Amino acid sequence: MTARYRRPSPKSSVLVRALAAGTALAAAGVLTVTFVTGGGDGKADASTSLNQYVAIEKVAAGVVTPRPGRDASRGRFTVDCGTNGNGKFSPDNPVAQPGIRNGAEHVHDFVGNTAITAFSSDADLDASGTTCRNGDKSSYFWPVVRIDTSVRPDDTRVREALSGTSGAVVCPSVRDRLPAVPAGAKASVERLLSGLDRTEAAADRRILAVKGVDAGLNNEVLRKLGSDRAAALAAIGDAIRRAGGRWPTGMVSMADCDISYDGVHAALHTAQAGAGPVANPQVRCPGVRDKLPGVPAQALAEVDRSLAELDRQISEANERLVATRGQGGAAFVDNAVLGPLKAKRTAVLDRIAIAIGRNAARPEGLQKLAACTVDGQQSTGGQNTGQPAASPSAAALPDPQGPNLELPNNTGGIVRPAAVLIEYRGNPVSKVVPMPKFLRELTGDAKPTSRGPANARATWTCSGFGDRLSDKYPVCPEGSKVQRVQDFPGCWDGKNTDSANHRSHVAFADRKTGACPAGFVAIPQLRITLSYKISRQVQLRGQYALDSFPEENHNPFSDHNDFVNVNSAQTMQRIATCINKGKNCR
Repeated sequence: MTARYRRPSPKSSVLVRALAAGTALAAAGVLTVTFVTGGGDGKADASTSLNQYVAIEKVAAGVVTPRPGRDASRGRFTVDCGTNGNGKFSPDNPVAQPGIRNGAEHVHDFVGNTAITAFSSDADLDASGTTCRNGDKSSYFWPVVRIDTSVRPDDTRVREALSGTSGAVVCPSVRDRLPAVPAGAKASVERLLSGLDRTEAAADRRILAVKGVDAGLNNEVLRKLGSDRAAALAAIGDAIRRAGGRWPTGMVSMADCDISYDGVHAALHTAQAGAGPVANPQVRCPGVRDKLPGVPAQALAEVDRSLAELDRQISEANERLVATRGQGGAAFVDNAVLGPLKAKRTAVLDRIAIAIGRNAARPEGLQKLAACTVDGQQSTGGQNTGQPAASPSAAALPDPQGPNLELPNNTGGIVRPAAVLIEYRGNPVSKVVPMPKFLRELTGDAKPTSRGPANARATWTCSGFGDRLSDKYPVCPEGSKVQRVQDFPGCWDGKNTDSANHRSHVAFADRKTGACPAGFVAIPQLRITLSYKISRQVQLRGQYALDSFPEENHNPFSDHNDFVNVNSAQTMQRIATCINKGKNCR
């Protein structure tokens, strides 16, 4: 069982939600966004409840800036990566949900790295293009903001749909990320993978037994499942290394799972979005790793290189789809992307078969895995499409559709930021050390309802009001822009580029003093400020909102941002040096 389930969700008039979760949300001041409807006649505004909007003048100043000490790093390094002018939109989340297609269930703006998808390897990212002017290949991405003036489902309908919906456990597929498995480790690796399947199935049964959202249960199940998966991944790595193979760095990223409430869509989404292109169509190719036999020791290195080459070919094809979107006729993708890709894959698959065949039985039928499709075409299966083979009620979440790239209940025109300010900042207590390449960070929490608000952060403000941040949508004075200010952790454990929960390898500095926790060192702290030109009338009517997971229903407190550092070591050293010398650099 890999990826998501969408189960039929019967309507109910009662929202079943754990008392602990409701108490925590109330204490944090989190309110669910309410959509006002005129009964489906299309005449009412699509305004959210106005108690989810606040005049910025009424927000208390509360941003604390620690006083710099003698050893402070006072500089700033700014990167210009544009405002997503090339239109790279995707419902993937490569940091929080690697290896899961459409894992975000909402659309993200992407700037920087032009190749990144949920399946990108570090090597793919390093070889990609970028929208950043200084050559920074890092990926920066956040949920889009939309303006919707049509009637959307009201809060009562959302609560009813959620109360009748069981969650489902969603985990990345480890099989899709394995290296060449040595023949001597094949049996033990298969046993461990089967154990992963059983562990996930047991966790899924616990979640399936509950209707509605129970944040306490969700966290209990996911903590245990993540711990078990991390241990299994370590055991798989040990087995492969003992047999002479190579275990890739960063496989701990595959440990974390999530709870999906896709079933809500069945009750809410009664009309299909208008026909149109999906958001950044992606290439879908049959999986190869799980089709290989145990690899002889003499062929391990060559097979690993070939598997990496297959990954890179897909990444290059995805980049080409973005760069050539809208070009050519109906056959353009087949002739310019899929045809050349099939030829390249055929050659690599043949090399894999020859390499294995020199010292063992040559695998047959690998050439059948050469042909790929793109979103919207009939898939031949394989590289984690997000649709498990089991369960007749399982179905992949639809790709974003129509000119507005809509997903169920995330509707309306996307507002591209008027400005995106990416800054690397210093630490008020100490000098900073360079970030390691391929460091992954996230800030905020996309699921404060279903996971609890502990990691959620207030991000909303208006230009000219930088001393105050709100967990509600701001209503700004005339001439002021709506802003989202998203600070990332500025402390690093000195060892890891990711962790099983995607958080514990980094930390936020102390809010009052700026000091890093014991065992952590200061790194350039990333701050991303997004500015939007949204008319005051739209703000007053509550017609702009964040794309979100279904259970959040556009909750402004679910704002979040993600980052993968793909700066070269030289560039990151230059960033750290600039900051430590107190300069402002670009």
